[in-house]
This record gives sequence, structure tokens and C-alpha cells, in this order.
Amino acid sequence: MGVDILGFAYAATVAAGGIMGYAKAGSIPSLGAGLIFGSILGMGAYQLSQNPSNYTLMLGTTTTLGGIMGYRYYNSKKFMPAGLVFCLSVAMLAKLVVKNVAASPVPVKSG
Repeated sequence: MGVDILGFAYAATVAAGGIMGYAKAGSIPSLGAGLIFGSILGMGAYQLSQNPSNYTLMLGTTTTLGGIMGYRYYNSKKFMPAGLVFCLSVAMLAKLVVKNVAASPVPVKSG
């Protein structure tokens, strides 16, 4: 049972992006969303570090953030910040699916 370094890095990147959005453009919604999503992702990374089968918080938050930022990227065609966060979210989803969801044992019914 190791520390989910990629999960913590993803959470820190999202939080730092919110802080940078506020610093560069004065965007309070960017700051709030970045800190809220970053905190929830950090909690999810902590849960994954404690119990690798407890991936639901990280999976749900990553999917939500990826969907929102994918939609924003599709509409704006600007890579920064929406495209970058979308790409990071897709990579994190792939990691979660490969490492946790696909590795989960499938219950077998006898009968």
C-alpha cells in the first residue's frame, strides 16, 4: 500500500491552477473551483493511499472535472487551462480504470 503520488500531484496541479487563475486574471470563481476540486482530489488521493479499493471519490471528481473542462475546451478551443486540465483528467481516469476498476475482482454467482 503506497502513496498515490500521481493523485496528489493532480490535486496540487488543479489547486495551483485555480490560484494562478486568480493571480493572473483576478478570477474568484477560478480560485474557488481550483481550491475546492483540488481539496476533494487530495482527499481522494489520500483515500487511495490508505485503501486502493476506495477509488470512488477520486473517480467521480476526476470525471466531473474532466467533463466540465472538456466542455470548456470544446467551446473555446483554448488549450490553457481547460485543455490541459481535460488532458490531465483523461490520464487520471485511465490510471484509475487500469489500476483499480479493471483489477477489481468480479463477483461470480454460483447456481
